[in-house]
Amino acid sequence: MLSDALTPPSLTLRIGIGKLIGFVIGALGFVFLPYIAPESSMMLRLGLLLWYTTLGAIIGVFGVYTHHPVINLPLPWWFRAPLIGGWMNFVLVLFAYDQFAYLMQAVTDWGATLGMGTLTSPFWFIGEGALIGLLMGWGCTQLAGEGRELMHETSR
Repeated sequence: MLSDALTPPSLTLRIGIGKLIGFVIGALGFVFLPYIAPESSMMLRLGLLLWYTTLGAIIGVFGVYTHHPVINLPLPWWFRAPLIGGWMNFVLVLFAYDQFAYLMQAVTDWGATLGMGTLTSPFWFIGEGALIGLLMGWGCTQLAGEGRELMHETSR
């Protein structure tokens, strides 16, 4: 039974891969955030670690939908995953606007020493979420499949 759940195409495998990619991205943020923004709290660091792990699981689950049920249009992974990632990071910025404004100011200060431009709006995290969602969607689809064939586990 377990080997069936971990053999592509598999929804369980897809969710696990999404969570793994999200955990790796969250762990990178957890490790490097104190160097970029020294005043960032441990709660923010842990929150980002858990946020991206959860985002990976959500993108993994939504791999079942390859066609929109209401407007009858296809939903390829390269559209669906960045949309979910960007939307979820938009919601994250709405919840923690002040923390992300501080982070963007710290990134801008850090980037100014490297000669980079100034991008101080916290809403740039929406673009980051879309890019991370694209990476997660690609990984999940390539390694575990997508669409109706993912549901073979539940038919037994």
